[in-house]
Amino acid sequence: MATIHDINASDLIKKAGNELKKSSKVQIPEWAQVVKTSPAHERVPTEKDWWQMRAASILRKIYLMGPIGVEKLRTFYGKKKNRGVKPERFKKGSGKIIRVILQQLEADGFVRSTEKGTRKGKIVTPKGQSFLDNIVRKNGSGGAKKTETSRAAE
Repeated sequence: MATIHDINASDLIKKAGNELKKSSKVQIPEWAQVVKTSPAHERVPTEKDWWQMRAASILRKIYLMGPIGVEKLRTFYGKKKNRGVKPERFKKGSGKIIRVILQQLEADGFVRSTEKGTRKGKIVTPKGQSFLDNIVRKNGSGGAKKTETSRAAE
């Protein structure tokens, strides 16, 4: 059975983002058209569907690392800020964007809150897991990662 480990991450995010565009719950809010995704960025995103792509990326990250919270995701989506002649410093990504996307994914039934021991955060529901697995299955292994056996065959 195909899983998200069998396809290139960027291909999966693009295809899942296109599927999330059809969802009525995962839509870009009015305020998100004029905000930066991190204090380290200089401008707002230029792509029209950046919200759905970020939502697909967050869903994939939760699938792989869950339970995971907003702070870990902020660190993942952060980058180094160019401060001119001063040394660069790492800045975390926007928490509001991540929180709203998580709320939308939760309303759509793709993620839910959980607590495993001392770890609290979001995990993927069976609906979210089948959503990603169906995308992989539908698109085949066209962008599959190379394994040791496929490298030996070359």
